[in-house]
Amino acid sequence: MGQIVLMDEPLSNKIAAGEVVERPASVVKELVENAIDAGGTSIEVRLEEAGLSSIRVTDNGKGMDTEDALLCFSRHATSKIGNEHDLFRIRTLGFRGEALASIAAVSKVDMQTSDGESGGCRIRIEGTRLVEQEPAAYRRGTDITVSQLFFNTPARLKYMKTIQTELGHSIDFMNRAALSHPDIAFRLVHNGQEHLRTSGSGNLLKVISDIYGPGTARKMLSFEGESADYEVSGFCALPEITRASKNYMTVLVNGRWVKSYPITNAVIAAYHTFLPIGRFPIAVIDVKGDPYLTDVNVHPAKQQIRLSKEPELCALIREAVRKAVSGAIGAPAAKPPKEIRPKTEQTSLWHQQERENRVLPEIGKTVYRPASIPPEDFKDEGESERTGTSAEGGLPLPSAASGLMEDNLRRQPAAQMIADPSVRNEETDAHDISDSPLADGEHLEEGQTRKVPFSQLEVVGQIHGTYIVAQSTDGFYLVDQHAAQERIKYEYFREKVKRADGNERQTLMIPLTFHYPPDDMERIRELRGTLASVGVEMEEFGNRTFVVREHPAWFPGGSEKEIIEALVEQALAERRTDIGKLLEETAILMSCKRSIKANHYLTRADMERLLHDLGQAESPYTCPHGRPVIIHFSTYEIEKMFKRVM
Repeated sequence: MGQIVLMDEPLSNKIAAGEVVERPASVVKELVENAIDAGGTSIEVRLEEAGLSSIRVTDNGKGMDTEDALLCFSRHATSKIGNEHDLFRIRTLGFRGEALASIAAVSKVDMQTSDGESGGCRIRIEGTRLVEQEPAAYRRGTDITVSQLFFNTPARLKYMKTIQTELGHSIDFMNRAALSHPDIAFRLVHNGQEHLRTSGSGNLLKVISDIYGPGTARKMLSFEGESADYEVSGFCALPEITRASKNYMTVLVNGRWVKSYPITNAVIAAYHTFLPIGRFPIAVIDVKGDPYLTDVNVHPAKQQIRLSKEPELCALIREAVRKAVSGAIGAPAAKPPKEIRPKTEQTSLWHQQERENRVLPEIGKTVYRPASIPPEDFKDEGESERTGTSAEGGLPLPSAASGLMEDNLRRQPAAQMIADPSVRNEETDAHDISDSPLADGEHLEEGQTRKVPFSQLEVVGQIHGTYIVAQSTDGFYLVDQHAAQERIKYEYFREKVKRADGNERQTLMIPLTFHYPPDDMERIRELRGTLASVGVEMEEFGNRTFVVREHPAWFPGGSEKEIIEALVEQALAERRTDIGKLLEETAILMSCKRSIKANHYLTRADMERLLHDLGQAESPYTCPHGRPVIIHFSTYEIEKMFKRVM
């Protein structure tokens, strides 16, 4: 007698359910995707106890007649594909015909449905067994309730996580569904509390606002790109909006939410040097292409797909996102105003009195100029010339910054002293603001950044030997001197690395010695060719030791050993060595090590030269590690703080 037998249908369905129905969120996913495929424009999900007690999904799709309603719970029953050729051009979310059979195998299902013509029916199934079937008056669409999930598979039920964890998975999926179909109105309710509601207006940015909040939505940038095979579009956040997880990047391929590590990595690469280490952007990437180029029949969950010409697609996404981000990045505002309010009567009276009196206000013998006196005509004869003290025996200034502070008090533009824009426009042409990035009276909306007018910046001084203060007609700027020089040097070294001639070497009088454990020794032997291609020749020398007798001539002096160690560590950490990435890491490392540090006082000339060089940089707003370089404080915000505007 043979030992091989055919499993009966209930057993095979229960086994198949192990792959399809992993947790309550899996049921939510399959039922919502069926509702989307049915053409529903309004889909509501109600959960009890995160779905372990009850999952109810209601839609206004095309529904089913009684015959289809009974057949849909059979394995491999589907309306999505008719032959094997359809498998290569799948345009629907479901197609395998396993979901409903798998759900019914491990739960109790109660479904009411109608196609709007046959009157409707009600079906109850428990563990694949049909319990009840009866006619039922119902509107067009489907209402399906799944209760007591895993009641007949206690091992699976035992390993469910907490209510909060399971609910989190369902919320995550519903968010992705809303992002992938902004034209559908979604609603998610758990234990009577609403967690998601979208309007179905078709506006993706509005859905982003519903999910992540309006503050985040205002800081999203649209992008798009096109190739011969794919169209990409979507939204990505300004670099100042980051998360600690990659989970906030949503990849959509032909309306399907998928997990694609190459695409998410392409988005991260587009933010290179714009994001702090360990932080990731919020993004929604919508990819459209011929279904023939995608294979979604990889796993029953249908979240893993294979894409034809994937490297070209990733390059397209990286370029489109990079263009959007680099074009919009600027100096973040210290505190963007939430609304613009007119100046109070008291402020107007104060300015009117000032214009009438023309009195020079004095604070401790340091004289501030009114707008009517040009800066070059004003001079306090009692002022000492860079003596380290204020005029006429004032308090001593810090020695490293004394000259700068006195000099800048003398040269401070009148535009910063007077708040009323009418005074500036009527009484001084020397400080005309027509070339300012924003005209007077205009203010940044929350989420905007500002393009810095570097050519108009005037150095005021330095704070704690770390931050440079510079002013312009639109307020003042704080510059992190280390981050600024890091960006300048990074772009310099990046070009050096790109153009480096492997034959330009610097021979060392005393070779550099490096010691490694046995396992690293083997890997370094394999990598010696790669390291040599970037100008570092590793020569074995005794027991677990390498020596380097020369290095590229453009390596900055004093940091050679540290840079080589970092290069080797980077090469050891990567499974597949990327020469381009190694060179990039070299440029970042050299820029960091060679930049001025905090608590280092600069002369005025040094600060002016640093700001000038920063203005010439390709991307002057973040350092190579993604930290901000410059922050803007608007005149309007300063006036608000001093109650000149209310």
